[in-house]
Amino acid sequence: MDFNKINLFINTIIHLKPIQLYYRLFYFLRNRFPKNNGVKSATNDFSPIVWKNGFYYENSYFEKNSSFTFLNSSHSFRDKINWNFSRLGKLWTYNLNYFDFLNQENISRSTGISLIRNFVVNESLLLDGRESYTISLRGINWVKFLSEHEVNEDLINDCLYNHYCVLTKNLEYHLLGNHLLENAFSLLFGAYYFQDEKLFLKSKGLLLVQLKEQILDDGAHFELSTMYHQIVLSRLLDSINLIRQNDFQKNDELLFFLEKKASVMISWLENVTYLNGNIPMVNDSTYNIAPSSKELFAYGKLLGIVNQRNPLSDSGYRKVNVTDYELFMDVGNIGPSYQPGHAHSDSFNFELIKRGNAIIVDTGISTYEKNSIRQKERSTSSHNTVKIGSREQSQVWGGFRVAKRAKVHGLIEKTNYIAASHDGYIGIGLIHKRSFLWEESQVTIIDEINSQTGNEAKAFFHLHSSVGKPLIDENTVILESSKSLIAFENANRIYIDEYQLSEGFNKSKLAYKIVVVFDQSLKTKISP
Repeated sequence: MDFNKINLFINTIIHLKPIQLYYRLFYFLRNRFPKNNGVKSATNDFSPIVWKNGFYYENSYFEKNSSFTFLNSSHSFRDKINWNFSRLGKLWTYNLNYFDFLNQENISRSTGISLIRNFVVNESLLLDGRESYTISLRGINWVKFLSEHEVNEDLINDCLYNHYCVLTKNLEYHLLGNHLLENAFSLLFGAYYFQDEKLFLKSKGLLLVQLKEQILDDGAHFELSTMYHQIVLSRLLDSINLIRQNDFQKNDELLFFLEKKASVMISWLENVTYLNGNIPMVNDSTYNIAPSSKELFAYGKLLGIVNQRNPLSDSGYRKVNVTDYELFMDVGNIGPSYQPGHAHSDSFNFELIKRGNAIIVDTGISTYEKNSIRQKERSTSSHNTVKIGSREQSQVWGGFRVAKRAKVHGLIEKTNYIAASHDGYIGIGLIHKRSFLWEESQVTIIDEINSQTGNEAKAFFHLHSSVGKPLIDENTVILESSKSLIAFENANRIYIDEYQLSEGFNKSKLAYKIVVVFDQSLKTKISP
């Protein structure tokens, strides 16, 4: 019996909510004895709704050779589309079934209808395409396309309606988080499309509860991924757009609530977005997945959403803008405790941008597959923080799991200064404290361990690929391309190592990181 695995499992499930455990068991038992509820037809007495896109997705379908490109990987279906195609990984299959390509700017009405019809005739063969999350995203995309192009075909409507029936019986209570929120957004689109009051009431109830819980006071989505924040905000803006454009269920209570949440989410996104338009690649974040901050700000402005300009607070993120640089810091806990699937072992991580050019960066993610790359990208050593020996700050495992996790305490904030401690190494009797001090021309980081480590502590500083290989001159590291200096006090050893910087899913580039070995304390002075 592997007691380490048992301990890992126990320390994971103790954070789950009772509702998650209940629905995991309920769905497991129910699905072992499935019932055939038959095919339901959509009512024919509903009127078309109005829809105009607030933004378009990047091109992912190319009609000339019938090819799809998702996650930087392409495949061409020469004969017929296999909606269960899995050779490029499960996430690629999901993206194929999301149908985002229906709302890319250059797709024609006839092409979109042809792709939907192809899907409908193969609907009985679906595997991943019948999962609740996939149904949710596809439902939104179909409703948008069918409404904007005034398509009304019984076979398409029946397929869509049946999938909404499946969704209502398989809401992702076992996962909660952004999955259940996506279910709720999609039910809203389904309710308006079919003018279905039951779908509307279910959607409204979920949205009121979940957005209240999932959007923190400073506007952050509580899974603390900047990428997922952008995705959730885009859904929120789409929902506002949908309600405003149509007369069905003109619900001022819901609309006002959604507008208020959109306002604080825009505020948070504006606070963390760099001047060059990029976002910090913290937790599960990468490029070319979510709508950009620029697109979302423009969409919010189009809808007349007012930025509340709330300061960063309970998300645990802080960002300062100085004349020559921007400094982003993480002094918060893993969140939420019951759904940390997109969290990393990255307490006290930071990024540094100089005049719009990335210098010290988070490594980002390049895969969701449960493999060594995924494990590495979530690990402590892949972030700009401190690792002691072979210990992880937080036990990330299984692709989307976290067992024991570091907890931050003793947060102190003053002008130009922030400090906190975490207990991720309490199992070996150690506490790590990190302090940030920023001035006009220098950032000082002080790392302190409460007891000797025998030079087992390592501080990591991941450089952007554009920086190039740095030079070491005694206790100073020189970044020639950016004319920056990083000086260390109390370093036992300094060396340069290679790593792979993510530039998107399935796409990475060679870059360098500075590794500093020390015992109890380390002072780092960065002159950008």
